[in-house]
Amino acid sequence: MATDELADSFADVLAAVQRLTRRRLRHGLSAPPLRGAQVELLRLVVDKPGIGVSAAARELRLAGNSVSTLVNQLVKAGFLRRETDPSDRRSALLYATPAAAARLRDWQIRRGTLMREQLAALDPADRAALAAALPALRKLADSLHEDRTLVSHPERETPYAVQEEPGGAPA
Repeated sequence: MATDELADSFADVLAAVQRLTRRRLRHGLSAPPLRGAQVELLRLVVDKPGIGVSAAARELRLAGNSVSTLVNQLVKAGFLRRETDPSDRRSALLYATPAAAARLRDWQIRRGTLMREQLAALDPADRAALAAALPALRKLADSLHEDRTLVSHPERETPYAVQEEPGGAPA
């Protein structure tokens, strides 16, 4: 399989697995579903209690105002607690509520159960192929996590800045 075809096929399959997993896990939820960025922020705050809004924006590679909007939504939903930073009264520190921790824990348990069931339904050769691919997938995830876009395009302010192509179309 050519590199371009592999890249396209891999991206399509990965997106489908993520989408279908989320869809299966959302079915039967009593609470309204959280959007992907909300979940990412909650996971970050659980991992780094007391993180500031600006630091969270940098970690998530999102604009500060986008993270502020997410924070407001999650505070209103009862999943985040915002406290004034004692060293800088203009800044806020973020803490996950017990409801957020429970929601994330429940999601992880349900996701693990779903994946175990689906993997068990595959034949042993397919499970072995997936297991063999895990080290390469981890390397890919690490590579994507690194900020390679800024290294190759230092003129960009953020890794996701829209660049204009000649003729005015976004890249």
